[in-house]
Amino acid sequence: MGFCCFRSILQCKDNRETQVQGLELATNNVRLFSYNSLRSATEHFHPSNKIGGGGFGVVYKGVLRDGRPVAIKCLSAESKQGTSELLTEITMISNTRHPNLVQLIGCCIEGGNRILVYEYLENNSLASALLGSKGKRVPLDWPKRAAICLGTASGLAFLHEDAEPPIVHRDIKASNVLIDENLHPKIGDFGLAKLFPDNITHVSTRVAGTIGYLAPEYALLGQLTKKADVYSFGVLVLEIISGRSSSNAAFGEDLLVLVEWAWKLREEGKLLDLVDPELTEYPEAEVLRFIKVALFCIQAAYNHRPNMKQVMEMLSKDVKLNEKLLTEPGVYRPHSSKQSSYGSFLTSSSNGKEGVKSINQFSTTEFHSYQSVTEMIPR
Repeated sequence: MGFCCFRSILQCKDNRETQVQGLELATNNVRLFSYNSLRSATEHFHPSNKIGGGGFGVVYKGVLRDGRPVAIKCLSAESKQGTSELLTEITMISNTRHPNLVQLIGCCIEGGNRILVYEYLENNSLASALLGSKGKRVPLDWPKRAAICLGTASGLAFLHEDAEPPIVHRDIKASNVLIDENLHPKIGDFGLAKLFPDNITHVSTRVAGTIGYLAPEYALLGQLTKKADVYSFGVLVLEIISGRSSSNAAFGEDLLVLVEWAWKLREEGKLLDLVDPELTEYPEAEVLRFIKVALFCIQAAYNHRPNMKQVMEMLSKDVKLNEKLLTEPGVYRPHSSKQSSYGSFLTSSSNGKEGVKSINQFSTTEFHSYQSVTEMIPR
């Protein structure tokens, strides 16, 4: 009996040493915090310091001993992350740096605590700045909104094309785009996304996105590709332009969601009706181009959507888009549990009625080249 206890103690010691070695390996670019120091920084994780929360855990504002403000994300038990998985994420996050990505400062792994420490961004999230209550909103004119679209596109393009390995975010939305004091956007929570191997076209996974932003093929089948992020980005652009939430807003007698409403306005030749009433001055041609780029991003067939580098080109250059290649968007509507656990994939039709389309009807035609969907306009 005594021998068994002694062996158990040795095994625990070995496990702790393995964790420490792993931490030393994983945290070359990040700082290792003690749990007590983070508890002190947040005033014992006081509710008044809570600044966000979600499926991955709760986020608190904290102030380090040197006076630096930080965002402290306490990962939830539901995340079911072991030490090795978290260390892999920490390594990935610390090596993934871009001006439009939130920077990881440090981490804490003590006992059952799994905590990540990020840079703190003064203006909180785009959701708060753009869609929050009037007292929390930040005045955003068109140049600022356009810059937020471009910056977010740049960060997402980096994750998809330049990060090693490439990363699919899985949950691009206004609350995961943070805004610094200069109103520059930074994508958050990418460190908790799944890695995307080069040799796999899609991975089947538990859906982890947000209703209103979910690409239909991801919502229905759990097929996760970079194009699911592109869809979510397209929805985000519509929100930025309209100042309306894709999750909560409904429009017209048919209570259309934002994606459906945008398509209906296009068919009626009234796309500028989508623009936020608070935007009193804006360049119509540029705003129209941004809306149309968003529509290219939310097409029902994922292979019709552009990649994020193509999106950046279309947003940043004065081009005319070839709308003959634009197809209607897909909309995912979750059914109640009494109806179905899968929901349905809907396409908007010209007569205003919903058309149900099965997942195997998705076109497999590749998205046309950038040159074929755009026509350069001399400046």
